Amino acid sequence: MKGLRKALLIGMTLGMTVLGTVGCMNQNAAPSNDVLKVGGAISFAGTLEPTENYFSWAVVRFGVGETLIKFDDQMKATPWLATSWKQGDDKLTWTFTINDKVKFSNGKSLTAEAVKASLERTFAKSKRAKTFFNYTEISAKGGQELTIKTDKEYYNLPSLLGGDPLFLIMDVTAEADGRDIAKEGPIGTGPYVVSSFTKERAELKRNDNYWDGKVGFAKVEIPSINDANTRAMALQAGDVDMAVSIGPGEYGIFQNDKNFTVYEVASLRDVFVRMGGQKGKLQNPDLRAALIAAADRESYAKNLMKDTFVAGKAPLPPSIDYGFDQLRDPNKYNVERAKELLKRAGYQDTNGDGIVDKDGENLVLDFYAYTSRPELPLYAEALQADYKKIGVDLQIKIVDYAVIDTLSQSGDYDMIISSVVTANTGEPVWFLKQYWGGTGVETNGSGFSDPRFDELLVLGESANDPVARRNAVINAQQLMLDNAVALFLGYPKVNIVGNKKIDGIKMTPSEYYIITKDLKLK
Repeated sequence: MKGLRKALLIGMTLGMTVLGTVGCMNQNAAPSNDVLKVGGAISFAGTLEPTENYFSWAVVRFGVGETLIKFDDQMKATPWLATSWKQGDDKLTWTFTINDKVKFSNGKSLTAEAVKASLERTFAKSKRAKTFFNYTEISAKGGQELTIKTDKEYYNLPSLLGGDPLFLIMDVTAEADGRDIAKEGPIGTGPYVVSSFTKERAELKRNDNYWDGKVGFAKVEIPSINDANTRAMALQAGDVDMAVSIGPGEYGIFQNDKNFTVYEVASLRDVFVRMGGQKGKLQNPDLRAALIAAADRESYAKNLMKDTFVAGKAPLPPSIDYGFDQLRDPNKYNVERAKELLKRAGYQDTNGDGIVDKDGENLVLDFYAYTSRPELPLYAEALQADYKKIGVDLQIKIVDYAVIDTLSQSGDYDMIISSVVTANTGEPVWFLKQYWGGTGVETNGSGFSDPRFDELLVLGESANDPVARRNAVINAQQLMLDNAVALFLGYPKVNIVGNKKIDGIKMTPSEYYIITKDLKLK
């Protein structure tokens, strides 16, 4: 692990040195008139099948797929493929009017029947769809009128249908005609169409049938650049025209360079560490509490992340109004308390090697991270150093995101760091349910299960009174903090940095709408 730390630090240093040299040589490189090059943490997709893993995010970020509604900057649902919607008197029936101006990229008109087929395909192929809502019937009539009847009342069904790219609308007849969705991508309604795709690189072309105005570029190239230093160097060298998620170590360079513009917004993201209490050592709540108390989150935000983060405390960030300031953190930073909690859990350094042990076994924890988010390896290194102070040996394992997803569901891990959007439906209940919910939630591998927590989530999801929903979510968060369920490290500002000659760049809290029709040369 010392070798890994040394390699990471050397890589960061060399990256900054080369970055300055390359930037001075090439920072005035102009983008092509017809080709836009986009780098950064825009996709972790292994295929373009929207129902697989979270790969639908890539399809929407690429500008290939669109959903029935779109979120504005305040995360309110606005019309997109649906022009309007209304809830019936029975509270179980929703009627959507589908925009009759929309065409799929193959020229076919978007009808209510096509939307019905797409949504039914999603529910048939994705277990995750049912974590948002369940329907009893979907029907189409009159060409553009779609009706969805649900098993119970969902006051925010439109937001659920736009709150995750999983529900993007595709032409399912193309698959029946032999299209390989995983390799070629779905036939969607967005401004771009997939020309070629691998995990390492995607190429797009303009959708000549796009329904919502002129598309800015003939082609888009998207090299997958997961390393933050490489991403920054590529941007300064002119190898890419815009980059998503520039890391804190490189942020100031672009803020002070007149050739680039920084677009940032307070995010809905939470960088947190799940603790695998299902199978391993971390079933002990005192041990989990010790690990939380040993993490100097204020220092991480200020010094490590250079004030591009807010220090963590609760599951939900302060950017959304769910009681952040009123929540009490029983395990705020306190090294001495962390040491006492370790003793309470039965861990002491009995042989003087600097690592606490129990029953003759040193406390060694595997910590899984991925690199597409530049802050995650930095947090991992900082935690490794802080845990050494209390006698815990943290073994960092850098893996592909797909491995993270598999491990997190299986529960076969000690600690996993992730960066997750907490309120992608405009509401945060789905996030809490996805990672810590009880009965029937297959994506919770943490081992945490509490009937009261599940009751609060039901109330937070379905109560008619918005005050009751909000209070239920606040109480659910406090229950998590009191039980030391996870370590919440911080909440980032999300950013895109672009060549000043590119117009139409925008970052939104949802982080979905990146490659849009509005991107063009000034």
